[in-house]
Amino acid sequence: MKITDFCRILTLFVVCAFVFSLHATPSYAKTKGEINASVNAAMDRFEHLKGGSAFLKGAKGVLVMPGITKAGFVIGGEYGQGALLVGDRIDHYYSVVEGSFGWQIGAQQFDMIILFMTDEVLNKFRKSENWEAGVDAEITVITVGADVTVETLQSQHPIAGFIFNQKGLMGGVSLKGTKFTRIHPE
Repeated sequence: MKITDFCRILTLFVVCAFVFSLHATPSYAKTKGEINASVNAAMDRFEHLKGGSAFLKGAKGVLVMPGITKAGFVIGGEYGQGALLVGDRIDHYYSVVEGSFGWQIGAQQFDMIILFMTDEVLNKFRKSENWEAGVDAEITVITVGADVTVETLQSQHPIAGFIFNQKGLMGGVSLKGTKFTRIHPE
């Protein structure tokens, strides 16, 4: 076996072990207090971005997923925990999971906020235990700071996603195939 083949197999094994270990042990699960603190910090960061406060005021519900970790080398995955806010209160807690296969290399961490702009899309999300972007509904990814009005989001993009506070190096973030599952932290 060539050294390069061995390195590829070893890297693949390490990435797979990392991705699957996120779900294998409850020790990675955050408490409600830890999730609440990270959600509040992400909301504060988003409110200070151009247009952030206006978008939040126009939304019927806000899914806040702070500190999502994504890593991959051909096979990749991402994981994070957060909460759905309706009004100013936490409605439920969620985890986000995505697996992917294809040309990718790197690791990054980022915050994600998904705005549900109508009661219809918010209620559909709330009724689902496992909701998948691109299957259950399309999420329009909006560039932070883009000149998009709240009215445009409500009429043309009932579910809008924002990716911000990125750290690390990995090409592109897509929400298609991302699965959101309701969790019950301690």
